[in-house]
Amino acid sequence: MYLPVTDQFGETVITLKPSLILSSWNLLSKLPLGKKVFSILIGQVAPYSGSIRFRALQLEPGKAVVEMQDRRRVRNHLNSIHAMALVNLAEIASGLAMMAGIPDNARGIVTKFTIEYSKKARGTITAKSEFETPKNNIEKEYEVDVTLQDSSEEVVATAKAQWLIGPIKV
Repeated sequence: MYLPVTDQFGETVITLKPSLILSSWNLLSKLPLGKKVFSILIGQVAPYSGSIRFRALQLEPGKAVVEMQDRRRVRNHLNSIHAMALVNLAEIASGLAMMAGIPDNARGIVTKFTIEYSKKARGTITAKSEFETPKNNIEKEYEVDVTLQDSSEEVVATAKAQWLIGPIKV
């Protein structure tokens, strides 16, 4: 279930087995309120990510769709959703899609992240990520695109997360 691993800085951290993320989704998403429960659980494992109260809508290896409701807590002084809340949502989309698709003997970490804002984000924002997942744990970097759209399906931002995937170091 949980794995103690050594991160890129030599520190021991606790992480979830990638297969546990997908199997939890497959079990919970079919239940009433299951998607909400799954999202809360992921937010507990990654508390900063959970701070925006995202909701996972779809998950499979290499594909994730998550959304965030517009509420005061994620707004800025311009009466729109804060840029960092959008970054957080995009990172969650890329991370769930990546972690749902890598083998259990692999680990992943974001090494670079860029985002371009197209317009002020207001209302419910949906982040979508889809890509070909790694088939092994050979150390390699992968670029993951994420598109963020408002409720009228207008793009409010596009992001690129660079993930370093490699073998688990226990």
